[in-house]
Amino acid sequence: MLPVAIFGITNDALDTAVKLLILVLVVVWLALVYYTYADARRRIADPMLVGCATAAALFPFVGTVVYMIVRPPEYLEDVRERDLEMQAAEARLHSLNYILCPHCDNEVEKDFLRCPHCMRKLKDPCVNCGKPLDPAWRICPYCEAEIPGVTPTPSRRRRRRRSSEELEAEATASYEAPPQ
Repeated sequence: MLPVAIFGITNDALDTAVKLLILVLVVVWLALVYYTYADARRRIADPMLVGCATAAALFPFVGTVVYMIVRPPEYLEDVRERDLEMQAAEARLHSLNYILCPHCDNEVEKDFLRCPHCMRKLKDPCVNCGKPLDPAWRICPYCEAEIPGVTPTPSRRRRRRRSSEELEAEATASYEAPPQ
């Protein structure tokens, strides 16, 4: 009995070449599926999307090409590293007392009353010593003068701790016997 030939090719050498070509294409396809899975895990945080990308790669060659078009441009590791660098840069700027005007974003110093660029008022001066005051302050920290027009925040009342006798009396009063 003659072996079944692929595509009806009866020549043994040609039939072997076609079988090897098909084997190479299947191996390349499986390698592309694995590549898509591995690359998606490095670029996408959501496991459901990684699974969808891998499932799309099961469509021979086309799925991997579509994934290559729509995949995120950066690795997750690079995104995290960039975020850490940004946080470190912001912390360095904050530690240098680098202050920006809230109106024009030009650099100002912490004791400026007005922005030299946009001329907007940044802080009020103390009536007693003239130093700049933060709007949330109730007294001047430099001369201890009270700031007029600022309503003092109500102080918290302290509760007196009740003794155990008072607690027992309240408990018994609330559990009185029902009227008959």
